[in-house]
Amino acid sequence: MKRYQNGVYVVEFAIVATVVFVMLFACLEVARLMYSYNALTEASRRAARLAAVCAPIGVPPQASSELINLALFNGRQLVGGLSSDNLTIDYLTETGGSADSLPRIRQVRATISNYQHQLIIPGLFIQINSPAFITVMPAESLGQTRFADANTAQTINGVTYCS
Repeated sequence: MKRYQNGVYVVEFAIVATVVFVMLFACLEVARLMYSYNALTEASRRAARLAAVCAPIGVPPQASSELINLALFNGRQLVGGLSSDNLTIDYLTETGGSADSLPRIRQVRATISNYQHQLIIPGLFIQINSPAFITVMPAESLGQTRFADANTAQTINGVTYCS
């Protein structure tokens, strides 16, 4: 009877180890997904904050590429696949419509959308479409300052541009 059970422990280990390792990698991927979602929330918050205190450019008002770069962690790739194409900054009026000039801006909205998270679980290569991360803040100075601060930004004619 014993000679028929020579390989049973190896087979049991292979079955149990497969399940254990898949569960281990799944736990690691859930942690990585939560980190990505927190980083995307922070990027949205940073973008809204910078848009609220830095001067927009053009008519209608738009965020500068420097502001977008600062909001996305100054070029550091904290979240794989996140780019300026995922970030939209809108300048809004009191009613929530798009502002057509600087004096009409009352709120700013930063939205990170169309981000796809790639799960890396052995044998399961799945892409998850993330929800939109939206932050709305009241407009503050919009770069209008009385005094230049040479250490943090460039001021031209009383308007501070984030760089």
